[in-house]
Amino acid sequence: MDSSVRMLRWAAAAALVGLLLIYNSVEASPTSSTTSTSSTTSAASLPVASAPAATRLAPSGPTMSRSRPVRLEIPQLGLSAPFTRLRLDRSGVLIPPPSNNPNLVGWYGNGVTPGERGPAIVAGHVDTRTGPAVFLLLRMLDAGNIVEITRADGTIAAFFVDDVETYSKAGFPDRAVYGDTPDAQLRLITCGGQYDRTRGGYLSNVVVFAHLVSYRKV
Repeated sequence: MDSSVRMLRWAAAAALVGLLLIYNSVEASPTSSTTSTSSTTSAASLPVASAPAATRLAPSGPTMSRSRPVRLEIPQLGLSAPFTRLRLDRSGVLIPPPSNNPNLVGWYGNGVTPGERGPAIVAGHVDTRTGPAVFLLLRMLDAGNIVEITRADGTIAAFFVDDVETYSKAGFPDRAVYGDTPDAQLRLITCGGQYDRTRGGYLSNVVVFAHLVSYRKV
């Protein structure tokens, strides 16, 4: 099965102020005989809120207070999916969304919530051992499309899609995806590209870049 998730680890960084988020891809073949949802690949590190406050970029665009996401809506894909909160296991690896519900997206609960300043990270499966999953068509999004996220505080945050990119996992641009931002942004991530049956996983990641343009009450 494929999981769009890359593993997350917190670690101290001597050369940076603050914390580093380590986010790896976790995946398994749709035809795998294992019951586990994960087989790991190499780690990639990135700074999250690593700059001193005095040197951070000035806020730009609307921002919202913290509130957990409840539902993801992408009208262009006919997608409507509930959220589950993702957490780290004892070894510091992100536990992917359950494989028994392919229409489920995950949000890293210790990260930025959608609408807060910074990049909120949302991940979902592209397929499972039983068939297609929630982010199967994620790569079909175009710049200008709208992604909406309903939040627990009764608001709906609307994000404008800026770009959709496919990156080799070997050359994943950590800073571009996870680096601090002056405004409220969203990253939707899944696996993509060629499937390597020898290694048991997809060779690339699909990443949607979006920014908050408005919000409203439900």
